[in-house]
Amino acid sequence: MGTVTTIFGPSDAFPEPGINQAHQAALRSIARVVDETATPTPPEQALQQITEQLNLGPALVVTGAGVSTDSGIPDYRGPRGSLSRHRPMTYQEFSHDPAASHRYWARSYVGWRQIDVAGPNRTHFALVELERAGFVHGVVTQNVDGLHREAGSENLVPLHGDLATVMCLDCGHREERHLFDLRLEEANPGYLESVALDPSMVNPDGDVTLPQSAVDRFVMAGCAMCGSARLKPDVVYFGEPVPVERKRRAAQMLADSASLIVAGSSLAVMSGYRIALDACKQGKPVAVINGGPGRADGKVTTLWRTRVAPAFDALLDELGL
Repeated sequence: MGTVTTIFGPSDAFPEPGINQAHQAALRSIARVVDETATPTPPEQALQQITEQLNLGPALVVTGAGVSTDSGIPDYRGPRGSLSRHRPMTYQEFSHDPAASHRYWARSYVGWRQIDVAGPNRTHFALVELERAGFVHGVVTQNVDGLHREAGSENLVPLHGDLATVMCLDCGHREERHLFDLRLEEANPGYLESVALDPSMVNPDGDVTLPQSAVDRFVMAGCAMCGSARLKPDVVYFGEPVPVERKRRAAQMLADSASLIVAGSSLAVMSGYRIALDACKQGKPVAVINGGPGRADGKVTTLWRTRVAPAFDALLDELGL
């Protein structure tokens, strides 16, 4: 992660001061390096403490990209994370630079189907079991892959949205991604067959790097309602605020929970980190289960430095599920 600034290179500036300021803040968030700041809890002790925590009452679980890596979806900040090769587009770039949004849709048209075929893994299903058994009150996920919903989680807040929906920035119309994809196929016959895709290079936001020549010949489809080309996946980009209703629901879920567990997330983004800070302020036990360092590590009750899936396997065994 020490090479982040050279990987990203200089950023484009926007003439409008407010837009440029938000863009620069988004770039700083993307480039944030999370270092090791705390000593992890010994593994056996961590397992015991989190088991006891779950027995206090239903917990809220906040999940990040580390929960979906076993489904073949890369994370952002792990050792092989996508940030080592790719800077996500900011909301300011997407909404104010037509060339940038066109580039995104060309890349997403190719890469999204790799996300679409991914299925839930054993961590997603473990969380469903824990919810049905009364140990988990609900899940707030920072992921946009829809895998918690597919696995069967019921009390779920997709904090950053879901790639399965496309929205129009002009008229607000929403459309299922599969229907939009059919219209893109009609507009781009033979395009997919002409592009070589390395599945390992698909990014968590569903796009993949393409040569500029491929981007140039991609034909964008317009909104099914108003015809506008200003379409956006219904996900929260860096530099874009989380919708107020999602934040309200997440806060209520925390208030209704006895404790908090963070799984597979460094909490590098403030929207997730704030939930951990709020739990600490409320005096609730907070546990982190993650393979790498995170922003809240020095503040939590239990810090289990481990792969996520084996940890939840062990928790299910300890709880007799």
